[in-house]
Amino acid sequence: MSDSAYSRPFSRNDSGLIAQWFWTVDRGLLLAALILMATGVALSFASSPAAILADESITDPFHYSWRMMVWAGGGVTLMFLMSLMSPKGVRRVAVLTLLGGILVMAALPFIGNEVKGAARWINLGPFGLQPSEFVKPSLIVFAAWMFAEGQKGQGVPGVSIAFGFWALVVGLLLIQPDIGQTLLITATFMTVFFLAGVPLKWMAVLATAGAGGLVSLYFTFGHMRDRLSRFTSPETTDTHQIDRASEAIGAGGLFGRGVGEGVMKRYVPDLHTDFIYSVGAEEFGLMLSLTIIGLYAFIVVRGMRRAMKLNDPFEQTAAAGLFTLIGLQACINIAVNLNLIPTKGMTLPFISYGGSSMLAMGLTMGFALALTRRRPGAYEPGASFSRPGRRILS
Repeated sequence: MSDSAYSRPFSRNDSGLIAQWFWTVDRGLLLAALILMATGVALSFASSPAAILADESITDPFHYSWRMMVWAGGGVTLMFLMSLMSPKGVRRVAVLTLLGGILVMAALPFIGNEVKGAARWINLGPFGLQPSEFVKPSLIVFAAWMFAEGQKGQGVPGVSIAFGFWALVVGLLLIQPDIGQTLLITATFMTVFFLAGVPLKWMAVLATAGAGGLVSLYFTFGHMRDRLSRFTSPETTDTHQIDRASEAIGAGGLFGRGVGEGVMKRYVPDLHTDFIYSVGAEEFGLMLSLTIIGLYAFIVVRGMRRAMKLNDPFEQTAAAGLFTLIGLQACINIAVNLNLIPTKGMTLPFISYGGSSMLAMGLTMGFALALTRRRPGAYEPGASFSRPGRRILS
């Protein structure tokens, strides 16, 4: 027996569930997600001592770090369990999660915990659950399934059902209100719709409607106008949060100040959640920043390449939508930290502190890994999104 055989945990001839998973899952994508989660745990130890200063009831300087380790462990476990499933199993879990999430979101105005003027969470003892985090990947998988069913020409109004659920979710998000999640879900949903084979003329109509929707949001929600004003006219308003984050990133230089040596993080609000990127940039410099961006790029590019080669229309669009969701959310968070777009309450996938965010990212990545596993007949030579005969609408 060769030496390489001893370095592998499973034999290719092993028919066990875990062994089959090991040989069929994309280990590159799995490793990238695990590295990002480990980075999140490491950065929580850098940010927690400064983050507890905002809450005098917390005395343990690593309060958020210990909790982050628990959430990361839960995220890894959920990602592993979901990646074991078949595409049919992914659909079932997504539908159940979507329905459950919608019910909880509908109850938020009555039982939700209001923070900074938004009722997005429910308290479950020491844990605060944000249902919209779990609705995001579930809606994408469900929409891809409906679009695929609509293609079969068997009388299933897949497009109408998918848009109906999207409208319901968006409506519930606007009630909270949560503009950032609304825009993220809408952009990803439209990407899935486009990948499912919609003609370009329909995309032009939807783009026009989207522009009109943005204008309506601007005039409807005052906090959205305030954030845009702070971004376009920073000299006329208080920009303390983003200014401190920008200073932290600039102070890091190429290699950073060093572990635990960050100074500006003491003055960055929400540094362990929305602005964890600035903490990493200050203490570890541009090298860590580029590594984090590179890992997200690797996940999106490799994931999309795998998705494009899948043979089944549902698996193609669902997997591509999930990788798009991860990439868009990462881009939004990093762009906010770099002051390229107005501030939004958007976590950095796999890295920001938060139980709902970490568990939802584990669910998202688990779905994506399950759909892109190498099963018999899953991948066909030459299969891609451009295959003929994949039109939903004419």
